[in-house]
Amino acid sequence: MKRIIVPVDFSKHSEFALETAAALAKKHNSELIVMHMLEMSESIFSASTEERNEENAFMMMVTNRNFSAFLDKPYLEGVNVTSLIKYHKVLKEVAEVALENKADLIVMGSRGHSNHDGIFTGSNTEKVVRYSKTPVLVVKSKPNSINFEHVVMATDFTEDSIPAVKNALKVLAELSTKTTLLHINLPNLGFFSTFEIDEKIAKFLELADLKESDVNIARISDHSVEDGVLAYSTIHKADALAMITRGRTGLSHFFEGSISEEVVNHSKLPVVTFKL
Repeated sequence: MKRIIVPVDFSKHSEFALETAAALAKKHNSELIVMHMLEMSESIFSASTEERNEENAFMMMVTNRNFSAFLDKPYLEGVNVTSLIKYHKVLKEVAEVALENKADLIVMGSRGHSNHDGIFTGSNTEKVVRYSKTPVLVVKSKPNSINFEHVVMATDFTEDSIPAVKNALKVLAELSTKTTLLHINLPNLGFFSTFEIDEKIAKFLELADLKESDVNIARISDHSVEDGVLAYSTIHKADALAMITRGRTGLSHFFEGSISEEVVNHSKLPVVTFKL
């Protein structure tokens, strides 16, 4: 893990993300790229050049001062930190910066659905999860430890999810001691008999060139994927969750929703998301 991106808005939740990322950087000898996004008003672009330059200079001065104060943390000592300021709040830029810098992970703070307390929270975190091809680790509290003993990853064991699952297992091997692939058996159209589930998992492992003896696999029945993941993680005392996201946008996303984003918003545990 050579490079980690941390988007911050100076809120307490982005500080949770920064502290988590710093601990990961120390463990893996990684570079931290800490980015902040300015919300530039339309008036700046319609003003004269002189007025625009003055307002830009003032905003940059204030932002740099706030940024320096935010990064003045004892847990960042000894960490290679690069600060980056973007001028617009375009959340897909986080994913673009991660790709440009060949980052291995994005770490973000979130408090779930909310209309205040910073831009990198709630639905805005969902947008980064949706756009990002880089794995995203979402945290909601001050980290007790970044040594996740047990991570639970929900998967439907379909053939098209194989590349994402294999990539996830590779990344999670650096973050956790044990990863469990969890199948949630759903009622009605999502229901599978025990035989059908076993057959589906066996086919998945064969196509993925994985052995069941090398992978922890579990099954649970529940009313929704979200309920099943949260219930299993509670029963088995997981330290973090992992989800595969299809990154749906537009009308498809509006009508179908996103299971990964729901889990990100409602789980109290850290959640790592991987793009299908």
